[in-house]
Amino acid sequence: MNPEPNSWWDWEHAIAVFPDLLLQGFKITLVATVLGTLLALVLGLIVAIIRRSTPPIINGPVTWIVEFIRMTPLVVQLVFANLVLSPYVDSSLAIGIWVLGIHYTTYMAEVYRAGIDSVPKGQWEAATALSLPRLRTWRAVVVPQAVRNTLPALGNYAISMFKETPFLFVIYVPELLNVAQNYGSTHFRYTEAITLAGLIFLAASYPTSLLIRRLEKKLA
Repeated sequence: MNPEPNSWWDWEHAIAVFPDLLLQGFKITLVATVLGTLLALVLGLIVAIIRRSTPPIINGPVTWIVEFIRMTPLVVQLVFANLVLSPYVDSSLAIGIWVLGIHYTTYMAEVYRAGIDSVPKGQWEAATALSLPRLRTWRAVVVPQAVRNTLPALGNYAISMFKETPFLFVIYVPELLNVAQNYGSTHFRYTEAITLAGLIFLAASYPTSLLIRRLEKKLA
């Protein structure tokens, strides 16, 4: 029996839009999250090391830039970057990935910095007593312990980035939520598309959250 025209849920529309949502979820949303997270993990560690080991003449400007990025909205950064870079970069998705990565670099840098500060003082003293080069001290002693202590927090920021990918619509990237809205405006059926988009976000983020919690307990 077919649903009434004014029925709040129509399985035909749900089945019709689901493959496009799933495809776009993997092709755009997941790719943006994975690449943005990798960028933030690398840049965040570099920024944390710079802030921890450089003189004020370098540390000061880096700290100011980090605070500026962290205190301005992600949407504003996306729009500004798109206006400035779109004449030179063909891909709005590439711009979005860089903005997401740099935005979350500022948060992950703070997490790394806390992890570095949590390394016992004796570890630094032991490395000095063994006359280890500074680069090797960071690579072999400090960074492995700091990363181990910060993995759960870094994972939580990766999930946050995943949930903020819908903001990419402001620079016309056809991510998951954007596809749902376009389907709704074309077929005048928003409920199915938006609900399924939310369920896809939930299905991807909730198991990851449970995994991070388990990892946090194991590391504790």
